[in-house]
Amino acid sequence: MIDTHCHLSFSIFDGKVADEIALMRQAGVTQAISISTTSTDARKAQAIANAHPEVFFSSGVHPLYSHERVDWGDLHDAATDPRCVAWGELGLDRHHKKPAFELQREVLIEQLDRIGRWARDGLELPIVIHCREAFAELPPLLKASGLPMERMVFHCFTGTPDDARAVLDLGAWISFTGVVTYANAPLIAEAAKLVPRDRIMVETDAPFLSPEPHRGEFPNHAAHVPLVASALARIRGEPEQEFFPQLDANARRFFSLPPPAVA
Repeated sequence: MIDTHCHLSFSIFDGKVADEIALMRQAGVTQAISISTTSTDARKAQAIANAHPEVFFSSGVHPLYSHERVDWGDLHDAATDPRCVAWGELGLDRHHKKPAFELQREVLIEQLDRIGRWARDGLELPIVIHCREAFAELPPLLKASGLPMERMVFHCFTGTPDDARAVLDLGAWISFTGVVTYANAPLIAEAAKLVPRDRIMVETDAPFLSPEPHRGEFPNHAAHVPLVASALARIRGEPEQEFFPQLDANARRFFSLPPPAVA
């Protein structure tokens, strides 16, 4: 299995990435994408990915870090590394009161503009989207960017079935975390039933959102992604022996991942 979204560059994993990869191997997780939140974080994730063949990374500014200084040169240069497989995560977040929503919006618009210009110069990558309680505001900004919606994935989906329909109508993909395993998240489970088999992915968002039966434990681990996948298979009524390979095929196609270095 592939964990398409975790944060191995976060300080909770400092000095422990090799241990996390060992746990992944034990659980049958062969690859993971460490998603960046700032330009500094992108460089840290880049170093991790270049030190561990199981890890890839993204380059981008998370909306909750919009108040921090952005080194756009670092973001661009990190993205030229062959082990960088996406932009992001980027987007909007109304759940948290800070940083100010308007600041998030300004940084997002600039980030989308730069990604568009870099794409025209030949640096084309898919985009990992963070959308929390902002389904009304974010999609119009994404469409206005002119970037291809079919190259975007709404990660850690926590919206309603109607939100999922709107995202799918745009042509974007949807990815689910351990939240889909929670008994108090029935709307997310309903949304998971709507996603086409060729546009669904799975992730942990580690160190956050540990799935059942580990809910409440911190940190979460990339090794837990099969638990999320199993829950999705049950919810969707799909046999694991068919659904798991589909999830991996989706991830490889979306992120252009090579075959795993470790079987």
